Amino acid sequence: MNRREFITALSGVAAVAQPLTSYAQQDGRLRQVGLLDIQDEADPIVQERWDVLREALAKLGWIEGRNVRFEVRFSDGNLDRTRTHADELVRLAPDLIVVVSGPAARVLLQRTQTIPIVFTNVGDPVAFGLLRNIARPEGNATGITNLYQSLGGKWLELLKEAAPGLIRVALIYEAGIVNDQYFGVIDTAARALGVKAIRTPYRNDAELERAINILAEEPNAGLLMIPPPPSPSSRKLIYRLAVKHRLPTIYASKHLVAEGFLMGYGANAFASSRVAASYIDRILRGAKISELPVQFPTKFELVINLKTAAAIGLTVPESLLFRADEVIE
Repeated sequence: MNRREFITALSGVAAVAQPLTSYAQQDGRLRQVGLLDIQDEADPIVQERWDVLREALAKLGWIEGRNVRFEVRFSDGNLDRTRTHADELVRLAPDLIVVVSGPAARVLLQRTQTIPIVFTNVGDPVAFGLLRNIARPEGNATGITNLYQSLGGKWLELLKEAAPGLIRVALIYEAGIVNDQYFGVIDTAARALGVKAIRTPYRNDAELERAINILAEEPNAGLLMIPPPPSPSSRKLIYRLAVKHRLPTIYASKHLVAEGFLMGYGANAFASSRVAASYIDRILRGAKISELPVQFPTKFELVINLKTAAAIGLTVPESLLFRADEVIE
C-alpha cells in the first residue's frame, strides 16, 4: 500500500514499538478482538476486507489462536441484529472492537464508552456524530475512514458527465442502515446540475426492483448507490435492471464496477483495513485513543466499466476516460 494515500500519524509506529512477537510472548495473554460488520458475511467483498485485516495483523505478529482471538458478528444489513450483536460484544468485554460502517459504529458507541473502538468505512465521523475532534479523539473511538462527506456531490457530477442527458437520479439505499450524511451534499449538487435527486430507500429486493422499474418509465435516469454497499443479491438485481433499462450507475468503490456497475469513485477500502491493523496493534500494546488521530484518504480512484457502457448503449466521453485511473474493457 502507498502510505501517502492517507493523512497518517503512523510514521512513528516503528520507532515506538518493540517487535510484537517478543512483546506478546512476554505478556503471555490471549487478546480478544471483537469484529462488528453491518453487512452480509457471504459477500465476497466483505470476506476480502476482513481477510486483509487479519493478514495485516498477522504481519504485525498477532496470530489468530496464538495470541489473539476474534469474536466476529455480521448483521446481513439488519440494524436490529446489529444492536443485538453490539450488546453481545460489549458483554464479552474484549480488548477492543473493530466496527465497519457509520450506522454500526453509532450503535456500538451507544453501548460502551470504555472499550476501545477502531472504525473503518464510516464516511466523515464528525458529520456522522461519532466524535468531535479528529486530531485528538476525546472518547473511546478512532479509526480510518475511506470517504469524505463532499464526495456525494462528486458522484453525481461524474454520473452527469458520463451521461450528459441525465435529468433524474435515484439515490439507492437500504432503509435503516444508510450513511445519510451524503444527502445534503448531493441535493446541492443536483440543483447546480439541473438534476432531480430522488431518495429511494428499499427494505428488500422486491421493493428495490419496483422502485427502479418506476424510475425507468421515463427516460434520462440514472442510479447512485449511497454507502454502505448493497448486498450481493441487490447488486446483481441493480446490474440486471440497469442493463435492461439502460441506466448509468455509480458507487463509491471500484469493486462494484468490476461486478458490472458503470462507474466507481472512492478510496481503496482494503487499504483502510491495512492501516486499521496498525491502530489495532498500537492499542493492544497500550496506546491511548487520544494518541491516534482519525485518518482520511488523500487519493481516490475513478474506475469505468466500458463493457457496461456498451451494454446500456452509452458512449463515455473521452475526457472522462482520460481521467480514469482504471478502465475495464
